[in-house]
Amino acid sequence: MEITIQRLGHRGDGIAEGHVLVPLTLPGETVEGDVHDGRMDAPRILTPSPDRVKAPCSHFRQCGGCSLQHASDSFLANWKSQVVETALAAQGLTADFRPIHISPPRSRRRATLAGTRTKKGALVGFHARRSDTIVPITDCHVLHPDLMALLPALEQITRIGGSRSATLSFALTRSDAGIDCAVTGGKPLDEALRMALPQFIQHFARLTWDDDTVFTETPPVQHFGTVAVTPPPGAFLQATPDGEATLVAAMLEATQGAKHIVDLFSGSGTFTFPLAARAPVHAVEGDRAMIAALDHGMRHATGIKKVTGEVRDLFRRPLMGDDLAPYDAAIIDPPRAGAEAQVQELAAAGPAKIGFVSCNPVTFARDAKTLTDAGYCLNWVQVVDQFRWSPHVELVASFTRAHM
Repeated sequence: MEITIQRLGHRGDGIAEGHVLVPLTLPGETVEGDVHDGRMDAPRILTPSPDRVKAPCSHFRQCGGCSLQHASDSFLANWKSQVVETALAAQGLTADFRPIHISPPRSRRRATLAGTRTKKGALVGFHARRSDTIVPITDCHVLHPDLMALLPALEQITRIGGSRSATLSFALTRSDAGIDCAVTGGKPLDEALRMALPQFIQHFARLTWDDDTVFTETPPVQHFGTVAVTPPPGAFLQATPDGEATLVAAMLEATQGAKHIVDLFSGSGTFTFPLAARAPVHAVEGDRAMIAALDHGMRHATGIKKVTGEVRDLFRRPLMGDDLAPYDAAIIDPPRAGAEAQVQELAAAGPAKIGFVSCNPVTFARDAKTLTDAGYCLNWVQVVDQFRWSPHVELVASFTRAHM
């Protein structure tokens, strides 16, 4: 079958007429191949797009870590911005778009690798596309070199703590003190395994196995503003330092002049502490361990305004009118599902300024519609691409009450 690619889907696959999915293609390309169950998994490119480039990574066609290395940077920048524009348009909204920020290659400080035992040893890498097969990687154009340097140690750990019937998951985070590694999916942490793992102490700042800390050579500290915080193992952290800096700068701008700020879905304080250099901040997060880390950082901080923390499930118990009344600015960074209930309460309470970070343009557009219907103005949107060569789209936006 010969078909022409019309557009990219939300997972980065090309889509042709009849909703045929064709991976590793671009709009406008004519391709040929066999179609099974609505997919052409092995297309032959007959007419390439002018935006097609040679993938920089030798693992690209096998590894599932990246799906868009065949597209030029300019194409990806425009496409990701268009994804957000389309989501807003579906809600009848438009916005002033600022230039996209794209993280550089080899800057990802946080990633999850998979490991499995084999007859001859172990494999560690990323899963292949649409498969449980692990593709071992010898080089990666996304991960920071410090993470890549751990591969030999991760293979040894897989031999010791893995099994032929299960896959280990290594959640790796680069910190100021070294690599924080949280392992799940391995053998039970019995006495023999607990005694064997400290041989890797020179490779990691902290190593945890399921819910148990095996060792902490040095606390894996992250600096949020001027404050040192040690997030819990495997905790959420912005994927790249420069991406985080861009988001923080946007939040500072969106809340400029605020006297009291509430930070919703605060995590361990990524935005809390930079904002606290200017005004008191109340941080709200559903994960008790992350609030504990934030609180510990606050108690050892100097030179910031008052910071308070609250453990609260904002999906089941959003902050209501009386809770929000003390704050003239709010920032919110919800998961992919968005924060429909909490945004409705924000819209009703009406803090003068709102800074919004989202990793899902569709739920962001839905929540933005709620705010604009309540009288807010969507001032600007900026796409922040921390997940280079992937279809993942992240953004930050500023809202103010329309009468201000």
